[in-house]
Amino acid sequence: QVQLVESGGGLVQAGGSLRLSCAASGSIFSINAMGWYRQAPGKQRELVAAITSAGSTNYRESVKGRFTISRDNAKNTVYLQMNSLKPEDTSVYYCNADVRATSAYYEPYRSYWGQGTQVTVSS
Repeated sequence: QVQLVESGGGLVQAGGSLRLSCAASGSIFSINAMGWYRQAPGKQRELVAAITSAGSTNYRESVKGRFTISRDNAKNTVYLQMNSLKPEDTSVYYCNADVRATSAYYEPYRSYWGQGTQVTVSS
């Protein structure tokens, strides 16, 4: 079993910054992509940013230049540095990771989710 534990959410004024962290633990042989998603009330969950094991990144257009995703492979941890926050960034942020539990050739990558952390940006 794999657990993803997020931290770093909170309340911040518009223009402020927050840093989210997500640590994966449990039965882990390797982790492929890791990412951050968000879901506001009444809306669909949307990808915010993703990073591969090699460090390639992908961002949704509305956060480019403000958010930075990074990861520490030795710690199985992914981060999201959020700067110049806007009220429209308010949401529950979820961590996601594609994890392979063992080195067995038949072992697939499985997708896991964290419990979510609330980010609230006041105007």
